[in-house]
Amino acid sequence: MTTHRRALLAAPLLALARPALAQGFPTRPIRIVVPFTPAGTTDLVARLTAEQLGRRLNHQVVVDNRPGASGNVGAEFVARSEPDGHTLLLTTIGTGAINFAVFRERMPYKPEDLAAVALMTRVPNVLMAANRTSIRNLADMVREAKAAPGRLNYGTAGIATSPHVVVEQLRLATGIDITHVPYRGSGPMLTELVAERIELGMDNIPSALPFIRDGKIRALGVTSARRNASLPDVPTIAEQGVADFEATAWFGVLAPAATPAPVVSLLGRELDAVGKDAAFRARLASLGADPAGLTPDGGSSPEAFAAFIRAEIAKWADVVRRANVRVE
Repeated sequence: MTTHRRALLAAPLLALARPALAQGFPTRPIRIVVPFTPAGTTDLVARLTAEQLGRRLNHQVVVDNRPGASGNVGAEFVARSEPDGHTLLLTTIGTGAINFAVFRERMPYKPEDLAAVALMTRVPNVLMAANRTSIRNLADMVREAKAAPGRLNYGTAGIATSPHVVVEQLRLATGIDITHVPYRGSGPMLTELVAERIELGMDNIPSALPFIRDGKIRALGVTSARRNASLPDVPTIAEQGVADFEATAWFGVLAPAATPAPVVSLLGRELDAVGKDAAFRARLASLGADPAGLTPDGGSSPEAFAAFIRAEIAKWADVVRRANVRVE
């Protein structure tokens, strides 16, 4: 039998095998890897997603925190995992887009090493100040920064995270010089800001919100185009004189690239349903997050998320170049 004929005969068998694989999935607990420490927005979104996905699949879904290297440790772990759908990544805008421009040749994985499954939510960032400072708005921050270049420290969840790159955008727009202090996640950074060991911080609204509401941190401005419903009294950065300033983080699910298409499709459908669930949306909305909104019905799909990621990689590569963000 010729090689060509064997290939023709094998194709239908593969087509039959793939649906069978999807129908038998999952066969063991599904693990959602969070590439940052607990208590941050990534961890929160992952746990809400895991809870809802587990209910829909009637199967155990666990969260596994693997922080390090601005999310690259956890993301690489998933990229190198067995491609069967049982190990997934709760990606951020950093691990999904920004890191490729910031780390360049140091990146331990490539965009094509991970397959898009579903976008779960979009989240604005919030600029904050420690209570001991006299900084109460963006103008105060700019004035103090210009009076003593390099003296003010600002914390983020790590190098190449959306809060880091957003502050670098803000530095360009305002002409200030402030010093970046990267942490291994939102939790450690917020702890330091509450303890007043750093003057400023930028973080996703969901993880910062409890501290702002309790008066432990002072919110200076949000990075969305409009005020956030969870912080209605906090003006946007644009309102405070930085024209057209807008930056939104996002969180979604990726799988190893060679994961069978039927499994990716199944997970994509289930995660789309999770994202549209009223309780899931209400919980995220209460924390300042927005729905995915990639498809006409306001949800997501593997194809739509893949196109979205490609556009984000190109967008943030340009921002990183202009802001000269790099790893020393």
